[in-house]
Amino acid sequence: MAHVNKVIRSINNEDASLCVDIFRRPDNTFGFEEYRREIEDNRGWFPIGDHSSYVFDSDVATLIAAKANVAWLNRMIG
Repeated sequence: MAHVNKVIRSINNEDASLCVDIFRRPDNTFGFEEYRREIEDNRGWFPIGDHSSYVFDSDVATLIAAKANVAWLNRMIG
C-alpha cells in the first residue's frame, strides 16, 4: 500500500501565499506542515516548516502544535 497522507484541514494566510495543512497518516496519527507559494509562479506549494515528522494522536493536538509553531496561523484562526 502506498504511503498517502490525507489532508483534513488546510488553512491559508491572508494573501494565500502561505498554508498549513493538517493531515492524517495511514497509521491514523496526525501531523502538519507549512507551505509557501509565489502567487505569480505556477510551480505550486513548497514545504518550508520542516514540521511533517511531528506525530500527534488527534487533529486537535495537531492544530494546537501548529499554532504554537507557525506564528501567522494564530491570526487566521485565533
